[in-house]
Parts: sequence; structure tokens; C-alpha cells
Amino acid sequence: MPELPEVETIRRQLAPHLEGRTIVEAQILDPRWTRPEAPATVEAELRGARVERVNRAGKYLAWSLSGTRYLLMHLRMTGTLLFDPVAPPPQTRVLFGLDDGHRLVYVDPRRFGTGHLLHGEAARDDYLGARIGIEPLTPEFTAQHLRSLGQGRTAPVKAFVLDQQRIAGVGNIYADEALFRAGIHPLRPAGRLSAGDWVRLRDGIEQALSAGIEAKGASIDDFRHLDGARGSFQDLFLVHRRAGQACPRCGGTIRKIVVSGRGTYVCERCQPRPRRRAAASPTARGPGAPAPEPSSAATGNVCRVWRAKTEHGEDAGVDV
Repeated sequence: MPELPEVETIRRQLAPHLEGRTIVEAQILDPRWTRPEAPATVEAELRGARVERVNRAGKYLAWSLSGTRYLLMHLRMTGTLLFDPVAPPPQTRVLFGLDDGHRLVYVDPRRFGTGHLLHGEAARDDYLGARIGIEPLTPEFTAQHLRSLGQGRTAPVKAFVLDQQRIAGVGNIYADEALFRAGIHPLRPAGRLSAGDWVRLRDGIEQALSAGIEAKGASIDDFRHLDGARGSFQDLFLVHRRAGQACPRCGGTIRKIVVSGRGTYVCERCQPRPRRRAAASPTARGPGAPAPEPSSAATGNVCRVWRAKTEHGEDAGVDV
């Protein structure tokens, strides 16, 4: 699934080709892409629109169009943009023709990707504000801010990092890589991290994302560049998809576990597993004393149930 570095890579490649160009043709071949808007309505508005800027917000590509209109594209799990392919590949969902004769096609085998055309800055900001949280690699992305977001949360810290409504753009790959860099076990309850942990987590997230951007993304499934080339960050993974291999830091064995329903890679020497707190009996706690917090395993079960209910919805909070 394209995450922040992959989407940023596409943005950087796409901007020189699109900015300043006029869309002369738009064919939306899959009505799911614009749902609930009718494809014909969106096609009519895209034709003749000038692309002023190509930006990114979390995992969204945001095209700023003439007339204060915004096309917000989310590639989801298998979406790919290709520039000037010899022929439209199978499973092409959208085609754009530009005034300089070039073509851009959107390919999506699983059809989870979306394209929403919004009118006005307020509509754009409301749409994104309801779906994504603070953006890494910005001055606002501080350890103090993360700590305030995580205060009192008993869910595993990996689920916290994947929650797009709190942190924009981090998915499964970069969460594993960031937590390893920070030396934090993915099952640690977010609310129990120390001030120092939050500093290391903030740094780990930005280091992992920056490394991914420098390597032009990771191509382990469907992600491709505009010309069909692969990213190279998969060759630099420290723990992700390296189960059974030696940890690059301590030489211990990397394990694969499940956290909140997601395959998760961890070195439990460098990232010590949280110890379970013994549950006191009601008598030992005393009358009126609060019940103990659920164990990380129980919390993971709750998160898995919650994610199962939402993972197919467009606005699911975790890793969409």
C-alpha cells in the first residue's frame, strides 16, 4: 500500500508534468472512483481545468485546479499512476489527456482508490481535516504534540502510529521501521510511553519516512513510479519482512507477531516486550478502586475487532 514516502515520490515525479498543463480529456471508467458523485459530472468539470499545483496531504495527492477546485486522489492498496504508457494497462480506471499531448492513467486492480473533486479551500480543508491528523516532517510534528495525542490511550503504540486521524501518512511498513529505530515494542500501550520514548518515536518516524523518500519508496507489492520503475526502500528495511533474519543492531532474531490485526516485525532484544501488570483482586484493590487496564493482548483483540469493522470503509481511522 502506498504510504507517505511513496505518495511523495509520485507527487515529485508528477508535478513537473502536470503543473501548468490543461486537462483536455478525462475518462472515468470505474464509477466507484468518484462515488457518490457521478463520473460524468466529474469528467465535465475536469475537462478544461488547468492544474496549478500538485501537493500531498498524508497519503492523498491533492491537485489544485483552476476555479478553486481540488482533486483529492487516494491510491489505497493497489493504485498506480503511469505517465505515457504505450497502451492503457488492464484494470485502468481513469485516463487523463493533457494539452501537450501526454497521457496519465490510473490503474487499480482492487478498485479501492478514490478521486474526489471539491470546490473551495474550506471544503478541501474540511474533507482532509476529518480524515488525517498531524503531518510528519513539519514543524508542528513534535514529541510534545504526540504525547498529548497518546495520553491515556491503552491501545498498542503501533495502532496509535497507524491511526491516520492522529498521524498522517504512516502505514505498516514505516510504523515497523520507526518503532525499531525508536527501540519501542509495538505492543507497548501508547499511554505508558515516557517523555523520552515520545522523542525517540518522533525521531524514528521522521527518520524512517525520510529514508523511504530518499529511496523513492518501497515496491514490495504494487507500487511503481510514473514510468513503471520500482522503488528501492525494500532493500533497506531494518526489520520489516525480515522475520528469522539477524537484527542489524544486536544480531538477535527478528520475529513476526500480530499487533492490532497487522503483521508486525520486531527485534525483542532492541525493543523489549512490555511486561504484563498483575491484576489485583477486587478485595486487594479496595472498594471503589478502578479496574486495571486491559493487557496488551486484550487491547490488541479489541483493536482487531474495531479494524475489522472499518477496514473496508473509506474513512476508517487506521491505515487507510
